[in-house]
Amino acid sequence: MYRCEATSLEGFIQQLVCYITSGYRWYVTGQIPARKAPSKVDVGLIAKYGLEVSKFQRARRKARGEANVQYLRFEHFFVLIATPPMGGHVFFEKEAQLLRDIRKQPVRLGGYSVSSRRDGSLVRQGRERWRAHVRMDKETLAMVREFYLEAALHRNRDELERELANCGWSPYAPVRRQLLGLVRDVNFKRKRAGFDLVRVSCLRFRRRQVRPFERNEGDDSDAE
Repeated sequence: MYRCEATSLEGFIQQLVCYITSGYRWYVTGQIPARKAPSKVDVGLIAKYGLEVSKFQRARRKARGEANVQYLRFEHFFVLIATPPMGGHVFFEKEAQLLRDIRKQPVRLGGYSVSSRRDGSLVRQGRERWRAHVRMDKETLAMVREFYLEAALHRNRDELERELANCGWSPYAPVRRQLLGLVRDVNFKRKRAGFDLVRVSCLRFRRRQVRPFERNEGDDSDAE
């Protein structure tokens, strides 16, 4: 049975990252109307694009230079994402007018922006590799930053640290950098006012692995 329904936003983002790091690039997104049952849409799209195949069949398609397609949904939002080459699957014909490149246009959901960027360390070695890039989108970051800068001089250090420790953002490397920048800005205001500084150690740096299609969650991991 083809599994496509992520049971949490965190699981959706994690699974999408997995697809991107496996070479999936071309995508379309959609929003299922409230009047429709998402499970029925799932069945229709899985059948339409022949997605219920084994990992061995996908491997054979890849070896033959043919594209593979995956479908992923969280609540009423979904993404269909395919590997190169373009034209190597009926998906490219059916969705030609809506196709986007994850390297150029990120998938945005729940305040996250998920894209693909070159691995700079390999570029310097003369090789090319693309990796998933997960961060808070600009609008969300601006809103979060405004909230904490407003609270910087109205809450004590312990309250701010508890708030940041439980902010709920999965600490992918770009998200960690955004949160570190936020703490730096908060501390700039607090230092000028003579207040205790927020300790960076309050942030969560270990990203937990979840089971995207199940209700229970796994253990913490060091993955970025």
